[in-house]
Amino acid sequence: MTLLPPPRIPWQITGNHWVALPCIHPADASIHAIGVLHRGARAAIEFAGAADFAEGTGAALARPSIDIGGVRHELSDVPIAWERAMGWIPTFTCQVGELILRGTIFAPYGRDADVSGAVYAISIENRGKSEVTVDVTLSGTLGHRQLRVRTPRAFEDASRVALGDSGAVLLEGSSLPGLAALAIVADGETQASVDDGRYSLKRTVTVAGNGREQVAFYLAVGPERDGAEATAGVLRRRGWRELLSSTRDALQSLEQSTGHEAVDRLINRNLLFAYFYGVARALDDAQYYLVRTRAPWNGHGVTVRDWEALMWTIPAVQLADPPLARELLLRMCELHGYAPGRGVHYLDGTLFEPGFSLEGVASYAVATDRYIRDTGDDRVVDEPALADTLYLSGEDLDARKDKRVPLFSTEVSPSGIPTPYPFTLHANAVAAQALDVLRRTLDEETSRGLQDPDAVRAAINRHFVIETDGRSQYASAVDLAGGTSMVDDPSASAFWLPLYDAVSRQDSTYRRTVKAIDVTPRVLAQQCARLMGPDATTVLQWLRRASLDGGCAAEFVDEEGRATGNGGDASLSGLLAWSVWYAINALGERP
Repeated sequence: MTLLPPPRIPWQITGNHWVALPCIHPADASIHAIGVLHRGARAAIEFAGAADFAEGTGAALARPSIDIGGVRHELSDVPIAWERAMGWIPTFTCQVGELILRGTIFAPYGRDADVSGAVYAISIENRGKSEVTVDVTLSGTLGHRQLRVRTPRAFEDASRVALGDSGAVLLEGSSLPGLAALAIVADGETQASVDDGRYSLKRTVTVAGNGREQVAFYLAVGPERDGAEATAGVLRRRGWRELLSSTRDALQSLEQSTGHEAVDRLINRNLLFAYFYGVARALDDAQYYLVRTRAPWNGHGVTVRDWEALMWTIPAVQLADPPLARELLLRMCELHGYAPGRGVHYLDGTLFEPGFSLEGVASYAVATDRYIRDTGDDRVVDEPALADTLYLSGEDLDARKDKRVPLFSTEVSPSGIPTPYPFTLHANAVAAQALDVLRRTLDEETSRGLQDPDAVRAAINRHFVIETDGRSQYASAVDLAGGTSMVDDPSASAFWLPLYDAVSRQDSTYRRTVKAIDVTPRVLAQQCARLMGPDATTVLQWLRRASLDGGCAAEFVDEEGRATGNGGDASLSGLLAWSVWYAINALGERP
C-alpha cells in the first residue's frame, strides 16, 4: 500500500455510482477529473485536463466562464462562496458586475435519474434594470487519461477531441477498442468548437433587467463514443431541473438523524461518501462493485478486502438503503466468497495480494447476522451465493483451529499487517461471534461439527488475560507457548471487544486494557473503535471538531483531526458514519 499525502486543494467532491467527480476546484468551479469504474480493466479510468490534476495546477477538464459585452470574466477573478446541498451537491454563488451566478454541479441519482453522467447548471440573475446578453462557455482540454488500480498509468494512445453528429463534444482515446469515452452537450442552441485537444461549448442568453436565466451542460460517460453521446442526449432530454429534483429527493431519503446537528453532518457526509465512493457500478457491465475508495489520492485505490467491504462499507449503506445493502452482501459472496479472507482482491474478485485474515473469513457470517437483525430479512440466507459462502467460511474457520486449544490462527490483521503471533485477541473475538451465527444458520449436522463459541470465549479469557502486578489485562496476540504482545493493533483494536459479545463494556479487565492503550490520534480506525469503549463521549467531541479530509475519513490523522495520509477513504468513512451512529443510537452516548 502506498501512503499518499492529502491534496493541498480543498476539493469539492460529488458523484453517483457511475461517475466520480473528486476534483472540483473551489477557486474557479472548474472540473479537473471525472472517473469511472471498468470491470474488464479491473480498474478506475479517469479523464483529466492534466496528469497532475489532483494538485490542481494544470489545465482543467471543464472550466466555466462568462462574456458580458464581449469582455471575458473568469470565475477565479471573483470571490466564490460554496455550500453543499443535501450534504452532497456542491453549489456556489458569485457576483460579476450586476450579475449573480449560482452554480450547481451534481451527478444524477434516484429513480429514472441513475445515469452515467453529471450536470453543470448555472443560474444567472440580473440585478440591474437593463437586459444583458451573456455568453456562458464551458471549455477545457483532454490532457490526460489514466487507468488506476492503486497507482496511475497513463494510456499510451493519443487523446482525441471531436464533434459528434448531435453537436456533442466527444473526448476519447485514438486507439480501438476504447474503454471509455466522454460526451459533453449543452441544454440549448450551442456554438461548439474543437481545436488541438481543446474544446469550447458556448451558450448565449439574454437576461432581462431584474430577470433570471438558466444554462446547463451535460457530461456523460459511455464505453465508447456513440454510447456516451446517446447518454448525453438522454440527460438533455430529461432536463436538469427534473434530474436535480429526483436527486435531491433520493439523497434526502438516505439522510440519518440523531438529534444533534453537528453529529448529523458528520454522519451524513461520511455516509454519502461511502455510499458513492465505496460502491460503484462498472461502466462496461452495470454491476455493483465494492472498492476501498474512488478518490485518487488514496493509496489503497480500487482494491478491496472482505473485512472493509463487509464490516465498514455495507453497514453504512445498510443505515440508508437496506435493499442495496442486501444486493451488496450477495455481490460480495458472488465475487469474493469463493476464497473468504484470503487477502486483497481486485474489484472483480481476482486475488491481488495473498494474506490470510481470520477476520475476513468471519466477516461474512457477522455481516449477514447484522443485516438480518437490522432488517428482519432472514430469507437472505436462502440465497445460494450466501449459503455457499457461509459453509466455506465454516470450513475455513475449522481449518485454522488449533489442535489443542479452541482458538484460531491468522496470518495478517484486517489491515494486512503481519501479526506478531498467530493467535490474536480481535480475530478470535470475531470468530466466536461468527460461530454463533453459523451454528444458528447452517444445517444441523454441520452445526454440530463447529466449535462451541462459548468455548472460544472461555479460551480467550484463559490465554489472553495477562496478570501484571496483580492486575489483569488482555494481550493483543499470543502464540500459546508463552509469547505475548500487548501492542494494540489500530485496525483490530481491543476497543471493539464488546461489539462482538466477547466482554461487556463494564468488564474490569476490558477497561484496564483499553485504558493502557496509547490513543493519541494517528489512525482514524482506532478512534472509531474507541466509540465502543468507556471514553466514547470524548471521542465524539473530538470527531465533531476534526476537519479530516474535507470532512471525510482519512486513514491517518494528526492530534487535531487533520488528514495526514490516505485521505478520501470511502470504506473508512462508512465505518466512521456507522460507529458514530451506533454509539449514539445503540449505546446511548451523547456528544
